[in-house]
Amino acid sequence: MRFSRRAKTLAAVAAAVAVFAPIAWLWQASLLPESYSVAHTDGHADAGSDDDIPVDKLTVPDFEAADVRVELTAERQRFTLATGREVDGYTLNGASPGPEIRAEQGQLVEVVLVNSDIAEGITLHWHGVDVPGAMDGAAGVTQDAVAPGETFTYRFFADQAGTFWYHSHQVSHEQVLGGLLGPLVVVPAGGSGADADALALVHVYDGRRTVNGRDGQDAAAASPGDTVRVRVVNTDFGVMPVWVDGAPFRVAAVDGTDLEGPDEIAGTAVEVAAGGRVDLVFTMPASGGVRVNLSASAALVVGDGPAEPSEQPEDVLDLLHYGSKADIGFDPDAADRVFEYGIDRRPGFLDGKPGFWWTVNGELVPDVPVFTVAYGEVVVMRVANDSGEAHPMHLHGHHAVVLSRNGIEATGSPWWVDSLEVRDGETYEIAFVADNPGLWMDHCHNLPHAAEGLVAHVAYEGVAAPFLIGGPAGNHPE
Repeated sequence: MRFSRRAKTLAAVAAAVAVFAPIAWLWQASLLPESYSVAHTDGHADAGSDDDIPVDKLTVPDFEAADVRVELTAERQRFTLATGREVDGYTLNGASPGPEIRAEQGQLVEVVLVNSDIAEGITLHWHGVDVPGAMDGAAGVTQDAVAPGETFTYRFFADQAGTFWYHSHQVSHEQVLGGLLGPLVVVPAGGSGADADALALVHVYDGRRTVNGRDGQDAAAASPGDTVRVRVVNTDFGVMPVWVDGAPFRVAAVDGTDLEGPDEIAGTAVEVAAGGRVDLVFTMPASGGVRVNLSASAALVVGDGPAEPSEQPEDVLDLLHYGSKADIGFDPDAADRVFEYGIDRRPGFLDGKPGFWWTVNGELVPDVPVFTVAYGEVVVMRVANDSGEAHPMHLHGHHAVVLSRNGIEATGSPWWVDSLEVRDGETYEIAFVADNPGLWMDHCHNLPHAAEGLVAHVAYEGVAAPFLIGGPAGNHPE
């Protein structure tokens, strides 16, 4: 009897070990190191060979004088929106959104970031601007997070006219949501060609949508017959439908790049990806005004526009076939590199936490891909989403042109993007020229998804990566 009981006990223990030992191994294997390099599989920072250039040396020369200079002081505080609602979050120069930075194309912009009291540190990323590698503002990738009481100076030429924005890239899923962001507009030296040039930056504070920091809606002035350009910026984590009441309109630009031959449309919605921008152009009617609906709960009212929105149109503009074809300046069929970026999801442990985690090419962070390129190469990337959810994919440092979606070739204007909504089951083929040396994040701009591991990197040969995720600076870009 005693032997039988002992045998049963041993059998039970053996069964428990058989069940829990693999789980314990998976848990242990999932623990992230205290610090690691995103560019090196051994996890160590690497100053590179004698011939390599550390990413923080890819800068604008100091002897170049700035044309536009701004100082931004970041604080963690309770603040009041323009419409009077109080919010707990982050401010730049005492307000959120931060001040609009406006420059003319070709000007040198200099922004001094001051961290007043944000304990976890901060950075600024220039979303959609193809800045030099050292200026990208990705903590642990291109710089260390700026600690309380410290400063960091960003310098870049505003080479491309368009609509952009800036935001923190340190603990970004919290800091961007809390308001550490602002608009950046670069106009052609001769002006935008519009009689009225209006901004519509959309952000959700504590679950309520705002336009330029105002709950519900903002207003812009224009006269009958005026040509109006409205710069829509979606700073939130999901796609935003936009449609216009009161006048037909054209989509003049996407993600800071003008479209070729955009047709006038009406009764059609335009979808703006998280992090994305569209510029809408229309002529003010002889009487009344125009309402630019930014989802059903927010709007920019131009002139004496309608007080209430129309129903969201069922028709959605397909940018794959909008506008006129034009030369993109290179041949994607002669690509030097072709990469697969497969997005999926699987159960398991990440840093000791059980969950259902995002994967890139089947791997969990930190074992996500590093896509290595050389300067001047033509790169084609196939982004395939089989994860069950949509993902707005954002490539730093470059604009990519959309070649196809689900095998259907683009036939309209070249559609250049830095923020691309990739729905579940979709496959996009995009291409770009590797003409901006550095180490660049390529991640989902639904920022909680990025914090859960939906991120990869594009690394240039000859560029060293001296920074670490984690480490003494506590770098956590997402």
